Amino acid sequence: MSNSEHLATVMVNAFIDAVDRGVDLVPVVADSTSTAKISPFEKRFPGRLVNVGIAEQTLVGAAAGLAIGGKIAVTCNAAPFLISRANEQIKVDICYNNTNVKLFGLNAGASYGPLASTHHSIDDISVLRGFGNIQIFAPSSPLECRQIIDYALEYIGPVYIRLDGKALPELHDESYRFVPGNIDVLRKGRDLALVAMGSTVHEIVAAATLLAEADIDATVISVPSIRPCNTSQLLAALQGCKAVVSVEEHNINGGVGSLVAEVLAEAGCAIPLRRLGIADGQYAIAADRAATRARHEIDAQGVVKNAIALLRAQQ
Repeated sequence: MSNSEHLATVMVNAFIDAVDRGVDLVPVVADSTSTAKISPFEKRFPGRLVNVGIAEQTLVGAAAGLAIGGKIAVTCNAAPFLISRANEQIKVDICYNNTNVKLFGLNAGASYGPLASTHHSIDDISVLRGFGNIQIFAPSSPLECRQIIDYALEYIGPVYIRLDGKALPELHDESYRFVPGNIDVLRKGRDLALVAMGSTVHEIVAAATLLAEADIDATVISVPSIRPCNTSQLLAALQGCKAVVSVEEHNINGGVGSLVAEVLAEAGCAIPLRRLGIADGQYAIAADRAATRARHEIDAQGVVKNAIALLRAQQ
């Protein structure tokens, strides 16, 4: 499969199919119908969509109420506003009370580009990893996204799904099966491991191809399931490599880089790690996607540069 698809479109199609098969699903938006690309759902099921206006705290509270009333409530709005403005409601109404709400963080990372830090979501994973009782996923491809959503709608309890704001190419064939907790080893190599989540998985796939041209054999690991995470499986994939580079469109603290560091440290595994992302104490620059990733060295070329430097430092 090679066609690109917007993950919000995948989300809406999954919602339509769920209602068609009898799931009592109610999407809740915060004046975010365009962001959520929810129009096909609204046309198909008039009256089933709840729009609370620009009121993210109300969005989460309303979703919690719907869930308590027996509905499968799904929130669909931009990740920076969902996580920042409704932080306490997510913590208390959703996580602490274990309500059956599925939170979709749309246009995550630096998807909004030139709109800058107010619209960037580079701390959503770190925030939610600090909350108890919520599963956290970051799909890297349309097929994986659909399988994660289908799982989330069946799972009873809070879920956060981080979705990129751009169309993503397919990485998997039809045989792929998402399993909560499992990592996804896309390529096995002997020299170093590249680890990423969400859309930056595509950068490490491209970087591995470039590294191969320099006779550097890289393992490529996607972590779609942040919580739960099979850390033993992740550790096994990292062991045997000379170095590890993690890549994320997220602050280097609290995301996939921190997860990798925790796994290595707790196992007493002395493999050098370089975390690439938005540096500690910084915000992502206000620019288009390509310029942002190049500046923060989380594009394929930046990954290659850092991987080679890290390997050379071990010689």
